[in-house]
Amino acid sequence: MTKRAPTPTYAEAGVSLATANAVVERLRAAVESTGATGFGAFAGLYPLDDRRYLAASTDSVGSKLMLARRAGRLHWAGMDLAAHCIDDVICSGAQPLFLLDYVAANRIDLEQVAQLVDGAAEVCRAARCTLIGGETAELPGVYRPDELDFAGTCVGIVDRSELIDGSRCKPGDVVVGLPSSGIHTNGFSLVRELVGDDDFDADLLLAPHRLYVDEVRELRAQTDVKALAHVTGGGILGNLSRVVPDGVEIVIDWNAWPRPEVFAWLARRGVEEEELRRVFNLGVGMCAVVAGAPPGSLVIGGLR
Repeated sequence: MTKRAPTPTYAEAGVSLATANAVVERLRAAVESTGATGFGAFAGLYPLDDRRYLAASTDSVGSKLMLARRAGRLHWAGMDLAAHCIDDVICSGAQPLFLLDYVAANRIDLEQVAQLVDGAAEVCRAARCTLIGGETAELPGVYRPDELDFAGTCVGIVDRSELIDGSRCKPGDVVVGLPSSGIHTNGFSLVRELVGDDDFDADLLLAPHRLYVDEVRELRAQTDVKALAHVTGGGILGNLSRVVPDGVEIVIDWNAWPRPEVFAWLARRGVEEEELRRVFNLGVGMCAVVAGAPPGSLVIGGLR
């Protein structure tokens, strides 16, 4: 009997989504003991005064940065960082205020850092978010030669009356999808396993993470947006489940939208449909739960 080759999975590439979720739950008590609000959501909340919250999120480009460096697309990786952090913050209904970045490497290459920061600044300008500074660290012994890391923190502000937290979601609400530009910034440990040492199409695999500030603002002007889910690691269902109340079922029509070609590329390399749905955004980078979908919007499912 011929053994069937194992299908590629995120876990086999070294990343466990279950562990990531367990970490959040393990740390919840310690974090909330400090008075934190919104732990586990896309952005944590800090009461600035009786009327407003600060909303903040920290993230990184992750291992996508390794392919970006190989392809000479570090400017795109800088865009990824800013868009990822800002998109997390706007899920609370907040207006992004500023971004801080952190670059670390075995040895700092000034040109590489400049490309990363220039990319982040480009997205910050589009989001009307100020890049106020950051930190650059040389850490030989921590990072391998030629590799680097790029992380950041975005802080925004939201009136309590404008806060979006998903608590008002109920059966009968509609899920609207905002298209992605491709893989965005999650799942790249698996992508790198599939690429190996081969050449690859950087335009296909590394398209910059899409910024949703203007689209979310326009959607909120048209309808009552009850929840926003940035589709990062965990796919559409995994991220929507973070923002809807317990007991509410999310139903997705997986054939409701065309997928970017990059997801066909993943499928051709053996990634099965279940794993694609569990790990990747599949062409929808932000989901909104709304009372009613505006004309022309992409309805991908609903709540029941």
